[in-house]
Amino acid sequence: MKKPRSLRRDLALGLGAGLTALWILAMLGATLIVREELDEVYDSLMEQTADRLLPLAADRDLVDLPPQAEALLFWAVRDENGTILQQSTGASADIFAVPSPEGFSTRDDHRYFVRSTAGRTLDVASPLNERREAAWGVLSTLLFPALLLLPLCLFGVIAFTSYRLRPVRALSAEVAGRTPDDLRPLMTSGLQAELLPIRDEMNHLMANLSKALHAERAFSANAAHELRTPIAATLAHVQLLMSEVSSGPAADRARRIERELKRVTRLVEKLLQLARAEHLVPQDTVTDVSPILRLVADDFQVRPLVPAGAVDLRIDPDAFAILARNLIENAVCHGTDVQVCLSPDGTLRVSNGGAVVPAATLAQLTRRFERANSRAEGSGLGLAIVATIAQGANLKLELASPRHGYDDGFEAVISPDR
Repeated sequence: MKKPRSLRRDLALGLGAGLTALWILAMLGATLIVREELDEVYDSLMEQTADRLLPLAADRDLVDLPPQAEALLFWAVRDENGTILQQSTGASADIFAVPSPEGFSTRDDHRYFVRSTAGRTLDVASPLNERREAAWGVLSTLLFPALLLLPLCLFGVIAFTSYRLRPVRALSAEVAGRTPDDLRPLMTSGLQAELLPIRDEMNHLMANLSKALHAERAFSANAAHELRTPIAATLAHVQLLMSEVSSGPAADRARRIERELKRVTRLVEKLLQLARAEHLVPQDTVTDVSPILRLVADDFQVRPLVPAGAVDLRIDPDAFAILARNLIENAVCHGTDVQVCLSPDGTLRVSNGGAVVPAATLAQLTRRFERANSRAEGSGLGLAIVATIAQGANLKLELASPRHGYDDGFEAVISPDR
C-alpha cells in the first residue's frame, strides 16, 4: 500500500521550492538590471571622456592630450585615413588595430565609442572584463547575504507550517483517542476555517450514529424484556402439560419444548445483560468486589481464592456481578476443574480444564454469538458481555489457551488497565 503524503511536508516543500524559485528569478533579474545599469554608466563615462578629449584631438600638435583619459579607459586619435596619430599610454596595439564605426560598438573584449571632428577621429575603448568584475562585485553584495538568509527562510517556512498545522494534529489526536463507543462531539479548539466543516460534519455523523446505536440497543433491551413474560408463561403451561402427561410421545415432545424454552430464557437474559453492559459508564467510586465474587461463585458451587482484605475496583457492583457470572458460567459450561482467583490488585482469573482452543478461534471469542465449540449449549454471548463490561469499566480482558501452568484448558484474565 502506498504511504500517504504528508500535508506538512507538501506545504513545506511547496513553499520552500516556490521561495527558492522566486529568489533565483530575483537574482537573475537583479543581474540583468545591474549589468544594464553598469553598461549605461560606463557608456556615459566613455561619452563624457570623448567630449573632453575631442577639442584637444582637433589640435594639430596633440600636445595637450593626457597620457591616459580615465582609469580603465584608453583612447586613440586617427587622421582621415585611419592612421593612428597618437594613443594613450598602456593601450596595446591590438585594441585599436581595426577602426570602429561612429558611435558605440562592441568588438572582441572591448566596448568602443567613436567621434570625429576637423579631419580627426577619436576612439575611446573600455575593457568588458572590467564591467563584468564590477557587476560581480555589486551582485556579490546581494548574493552572499541572500545565501545566508535563504536557509533561515526555509527553516522559517518549515517551522511556520508545523506551527499552523498543530490544530490538525490536535484534531487527529482527539479522534485517535476515542473508543468505538465514544460518540461525544469533537471539541478541538483553534481550528482554521477550512477545518471547522470537517469537525462539524464528523460531529454530525457521530450524532447520527449515536442515535442509531441508542435505538438499536433500546430495541434489543425492550424486546428482550417484553419476551420474558410470554416465555415464562409458555414455560409454565408446558410444565403443567408435562405433569398431566407423564409418558408417551406427547411427554417427550413437551420435555423438548421445555428445554428449548429454557434455552430461549437464558438467551433473553443474556441479551438484557448485554444491553446493560453497552450502557455502562466508568465509575468515580470504588467497590469492594470480594463479597460479590464469593456470592456469584457460590451459585455455581465454586470456591474462589479471594484475599482476606478488601479488593477495590472502579466498577458498578451489578456490572462486576454480571462479568464474574458470565466468566464462571462459561468455565463451568465448557470445561472441568474450574478455578477462580482474585488478586489484591484487582486481577480476576477464571480458568478451566479442557481442550485447547485454537489461536484463530481464541481471537474471535469476544464476538457476539461466537462459540469455541459449535455444539456447546452456550448462547455465544458470555464473553461478548464480559468484553463490553471490561471496556466500559476501563478493565483489560486477556484470553489464553492453554491456561497458565497447564498444557490444556482455557483462561480469562480481567485486570485494571494501567
